Amino acid sequence: MLYVGLDVHSKFTMVCVLNSDGKVIERQCLRRIEQLLDFLQRLPAFAVCYEASCGYGWLYEALSKVAARVVVAHPGRLALIYRSKRKHDRIDAERLAKLLYLGEVPTVHVPSAEVRSWRELINFRRRLIQTRTRAKNGVRALLRSVGVTPPSRPGLWTKRGLDWLKGLDFSQPLSALKRDLLVDEIQNLSAQVLRVERELARFSQTHPVVEQLQSIPGVGLRTAEAMVAFLDDPHRFPHAKAVGAYFGLVPCQDQSGSHNRLGHITREGAPVVRQLLVEAVWQAVRHSATVQAYFERLQRNDPDRKKIAVVGTAHYLARVMWAMLRDGTLWRETVTAAAA
Repeated sequence: MLYVGLDVHSKFTMVCVLNSDGKVIERQCLRRIEQLLDFLQRLPAFAVCYEASCGYGWLYEALSKVAARVVVAHPGRLALIYRSKRKHDRIDAERLAKLLYLGEVPTVHVPSAEVRSWRELINFRRRLIQTRTRAKNGVRALLRSVGVTPPSRPGLWTKRGLDWLKGLDFSQPLSALKRDLLVDEIQNLSAQVLRVERELARFSQTHPVVEQLQSIPGVGLRTAEAMVAFLDDPHRFPHAKAVGAYFGLVPCQDQSGSHNRLGHITREGAPVVRQLLVEAVWQAVRHSATVQAYFERLQRNDPDRKKIAVVGTAHYLARVMWAMLRDGTLWRETVTAAAA
């Protein structure tokens, strides 16, 4: 068995090949993916390793056709393993090959092409909403700059509210132009968000487990579909704590001897999932006695602990959703279990 390390870049790929004794027998710098696949096809049985980056999924599928085993390495954990001031592409490829030979590669999960596109569309919706929010903030800033207070009813972002905004007279034509462009941007982005959400809803109908997670009071379609897409296979997590770490909902830890310092959450994983879980917490606290009891236990009647309680409850919801997907169960209201 040969062991191949790849340092992949957009314009070239550095290749390092080790033999069964862990010795370097060949190095190559290949410019195109076709050259890489042609080179690998001429090798006898081999395993290959590369770092996860943009486009890691399609490369995994291409390499799986020619390699006996394909391993995708976690780039953040690799940086912890190799803390070296001497770094370049040839050394990186060799290090990947050696880690593969030793069986010490920190791996990442590679979902199917369908799940990857699902995740990308979920993230794309989040970016559309963020862009629309910036445009709305631009409108509010414009109105403040000219001393105009929008009416409380109808809402400014409703159809009637936008009609009021379009009919507003500005003394300066440049301000009117900015208003027109911002309103057009908001309407165009709203139409795009609606189109994306319709497609996501249609796609979610092919995954019954999305509806299963919606049995939790306060958890809507957007949160459920994001959890299903990013968890993918719930059986790949050995325990519930791994789920919290995967979504970056566990605190940073600095422990030495008798000192154990816990800091802010790590914020690893998908930010869109953490955002949706926090939104779901506020709804679940109002609609579920179980979640409310858990939230209040973490808050300890201290207003300064509200953020801590929200994040802790989001962590709790993530673990519960994982267990529901793993066991194929629905939500059960058990206030005593949550408060224990």
